[in-house]
Amino acid sequence: MASLMWGLVCVIGVVLAPGSFGTFSQPRSHITPPIPQVSPQVPPKFYGRLDDNRSTDQTSDEALNDEKFQQLQADDFTVRGVQERRKARADAGTYSTSQPLQKSPKLLSPLQDKAAPLGSWKPAGDPRVSSSSMRTNAATRTNCRNRPIDLVFIIDSSRSVRPAEFEKAKEFLVDMVDSLAIGSDATRVGLVNYASTVQIEFLLNTYSDKSHVKQALARVEPLASGTMTGMAIKTAMDKAFTMEAGARAGSASIAKVAIIVTDGRPQDKVEEVSASARAAGIEIYAVGVDRADVASLRLMASQPYDDHVFYVETYGVIEKLTSKFRETLCGLEPCAQGHNCQHICVNSGDSYNCKCRPGYILNLDKKTCSRSDPCARGNDCQHICINSDDSYTCKCRVGYVLNVDQKTCSRSDPCAHGHDCQHTCVNSDDSYICKCRVGYVLNPDKKTCSRSDTCPQGHDCQHVCFSTGDSYMCKCKMGYILNPDQKTCSRLDLCAKGHDCQHICVHSDDSYVCECHVGYVLNADQKTCSRSSSDACAKGHDCQHICVNSGNSYICKCRVGYVLNVDQKTCSRSDACAQGHDCQHVCINNGVSYTCKCREGYVLNTDQKTCSQEMRSEITEDACMCEAQIVFQKKVQSTIQELSRKLNELSDKVNQIESHQQY
Repeated sequence: MASLMWGLVCVIGVVLAPGSFGTFSQPRSHITPPIPQVSPQVPPKFYGRLDDNRSTDQTSDEALNDEKFQQLQADDFTVRGVQERRKARADAGTYSTSQPLQKSPKLLSPLQDKAAPLGSWKPAGDPRVSSSSMRTNAATRTNCRNRPIDLVFIIDSSRSVRPAEFEKAKEFLVDMVDSLAIGSDATRVGLVNYASTVQIEFLLNTYSDKSHVKQALARVEPLASGTMTGMAIKTAMDKAFTMEAGARAGSASIAKVAIIVTDGRPQDKVEEVSASARAAGIEIYAVGVDRADVASLRLMASQPYDDHVFYVETYGVIEKLTSKFRETLCGLEPCAQGHNCQHICVNSGDSYNCKCRPGYILNLDKKTCSRSDPCARGNDCQHICINSDDSYTCKCRVGYVLNVDQKTCSRSDPCAHGHDCQHTCVNSDDSYICKCRVGYVLNPDKKTCSRSDTCPQGHDCQHVCFSTGDSYMCKCKMGYILNPDQKTCSRLDLCAKGHDCQHICVHSDDSYVCECHVGYVLNADQKTCSRSSSDACAKGHDCQHICVNSGNSYICKCRVGYVLNVDQKTCSRSDACAQGHDCQHVCINNGVSYTCKCREGYVLNTDQKTCSQEMRSEITEDACMCEAQIVFQKKVQSTIQELSRKLNELSDKVNQIESHQQY
């Protein structure tokens, strides 16, 4: 009994190892082993614990010895071992024999060289290690930065998939997501859930980070009905792998991948729709579990089938496929694929680099290593490093001396060691040269110095250079003076030095002449000036109207009614109204003055400025009436006053003209 129960443990907890293809000669039951009753408070991820699949006859402290465990492990990696355990379970009543068994499909053929080794399990210490903890460790070990792909999971949740098994399938998908680099610019993930109906749980562009994808996977519920796999594939092709759903169809470097997980035979046609999906550029992987029909898996999957068709006996071991898919989708790291580094291989993107252990250096072939000397390993010598057993010493180049820190170097001072320069010794690499002080030149012996004539050696004097000991000074020619810069010269200003001109002194080469102000003439002594008695206006002027003498010159004036323009010569008629008026209604220019007028319907009052409304109605009613006569008299009086005013204005103008003519 104990042997049989341990066989059940190995079937549930172990992935079938690489082996040859095999088929069962006897039929296999469609009824899976009963799922243990688990408290609702226990998370689904603990359903896969190895101790949950043990017989109730076993105690929790029962353990395998190493020899028995290795024997069972060897049996699990053969078709014969699987057949014998299935027969034992059927004989023991674990499987119902009321239905014929199906022909067994290929057992994990794509995993022949890729399954995680079972030797890493440690049953002797604690055989009840949970599969969820193993998956967490595996995901950590196998996480990769894969090439970006558009990945859609198509998961079977028909009635044949029990709730605990569906949780195992979801855990497999979570493990897959954990092993991929998820992001909008990396791998995008979508999920299609199907049974008799198809439900898109989320699209490629729904989530852009790993945590949200895993949370969405945890929320998925089974549909629990038939198995319409063909319809699910078509829905994924038509709706999940579209640009609207987030598929990057325009990029040839981003593959479109569908992973189908199913445990039964499709109830609709899958061959044609799968061929259409593959023709559309979708690479299909088919994962069969337990009752899955391998022939249908091959109809759905891309070729070669060995790389795209997978089968596991139970959902309890489906997570073992994660490493296979990681290698398929991510690829092995370059170092893991093989390298020719003598010491250390370091992955670098799609390639690798070789490195050496401490104390060695990489040879020119970039693969092999040679023992390094201390100086080659790195040193802090400024100039020269000299190996000394396992250490080194520093030295300096010729012309330098080692500083107190025994690492850096300073230039040696030949002048300090002694020299024969008369004036100045200047260090020059490993020797020295002699120089002379200002005002001296080096003699041909290159050691002694003689006083030099500074002017022939070069100067910046504008006129004349005079040597003065070790330097020089500048002077100017006759008729010039030295500027404040003590180098350039300016013509001498005789007028500034003093002159006897009464009015104006003007330079004239090396002398000067006298001139007079306007209105004056130079006297015979060519120095003093006398006022001119001539009439400036009589000599000629450019006044438009009137020229008026003013001392030795003249000014222009305008006639009455005109104003002098800005040029002080021409005249323009003045606008009396524009200059200001006190008319109540209308101002009218009138020569040099203006008159006031009233608007229609008004009459000018006697003040010749204000206006009153005209009283025409009184006159038109009855001219003989006293009121009309009074109005008429007023109008006559007003007219007489206006005529008198105009006569006065004309008289004033005449008087002004006469006065100007006299002036």
